[in-house]
Parts: sequence; structure tokens; C-alpha cells
Amino acid sequence: MASGSRKKLEGNGMWESSRMMLPEHKTALNVWDRERLKRTRIHLDEQEWEDISRAVSESMKRREAIKIKMYHEFEELEVNGIVDKVDQMKGRFMVDGEWFEIMDIEGAELEH
Repeated sequence: MASGSRKKLEGNGMWESSRMMLPEHKTALNVWDRERLKRTRIHLDEQEWEDISRAVSESMKRREAIKIKMYHEFEELEVNGIVDKVDQMKGRFMVDGEWFEIMDIEGAELEH
């Protein structure tokens, strides 16, 4: 085997010597990279849910601003405003005219 061809095969030589990547490989790398950045959903205990429920209730009754930390797969989201409605049957709540899922709540505090 010639010295030049051996170098291509050493380590990651095949990839290093080739600037070409198949579309399937590029897609797989993009999927892997995106999955790697995914956030995991936190699980709240009963006391945390009671605190959240109290804060949401107070916001609605007293028309007080609230800051609600929400779950999202790839970013940290926060809903800020006043709770207008809570729909227990559909598992959602409304802040400033927009509906959000109750199950996505990770924390809540009134803004005093």
C-alpha cells in the first residue's frame, strides 16, 4: 500500500480527505444536534402545584401581574401578564387573551 493511501485511511482520514457529505448524513447530524439541545420536562410535586394554583388564582381575582415559567422543548419560555380565565376541563389558562396549557407550567410567581 502506498504511503499516501495509508494516510487517507488513518484516524478519520476518509472523512477528512473528502469534503463531500451525503444529504442523509447531513440530515442525521442536524436531527442529532437538535435532539441534543432538547430540554427535559420537570415534574412538580403537590406543594409546587398548590403554590402555582394559588398564584394563578390571585392573579385572576386581584388582576395582578404574574410571571409563569413554561416548558418548551428547546427554549425557556415565560408568560407575563394577568390571568383572564382558567379552563380546567380543557387543561388550559388564558393570559392577556392567549391560551396556554396548564401541564406546561414549570413555576409561577406574582409580580408585586
